[in-house]
Amino acid sequence: MNAPAPLPLRIEPLTRAAFAPFGEVIETAGATAFPINVGTTTRYHDLAQVELAGESPRTLVNIFEGKAWHAPIAIRMLERHPLGSQAFYPVDGGRMLIVVAPPGELDESQIRAFISAPDQGVNYARGTWHHPLLCLQHPGRFIVVDRGGEGHNCDEQVLKQPLSVLNLQ
Repeated sequence: MNAPAPLPLRIEPLTRAAFAPFGEVIETAGATAFPINVGTTTRYHDLAQVELAGESPRTLVNIFEGKAWHAPIAIRMLERHPLGSQAFYPVDGGRMLIVVAPPGELDESQIRAFISAPDQGVNYARGTWHHPLLCLQHPGRFIVVDRGGEGHNCDEQVLKQPLSVLNLQ
């Protein structure tokens, strides 16, 4: 049996309003900011809500190094983390293709795609379906904050209808 041909996936600019159903955009624009350390540092305060659920949760701070992806990009699966949020912020100004769907049973008709700016990250809300890290044009390093501890915290689902990103504009 042949797999269905991928459908094109439209990409949207990453904005706080557009991404709100899936989590938070992490960026300094519009954030609460104030000087600290005798004025030598600016603190951008409370940029994302870290969510932890389940037995004995703890916060993990990681660095992920992602390979470069170039169009066309086939989207064949999504994953979700039912016990905690997962935040990604670029260390080196890398851009991401962000493919998401709302929490709950995966509704493939609700899949959306965003491209981040070099100074934007995301915090996927607990249970939000998303594609694993997709760095654009060059390999990228990202600070990733997510949940550690007991319990199963990663569900993966293969799409019934694969999607394709043909153009990264």
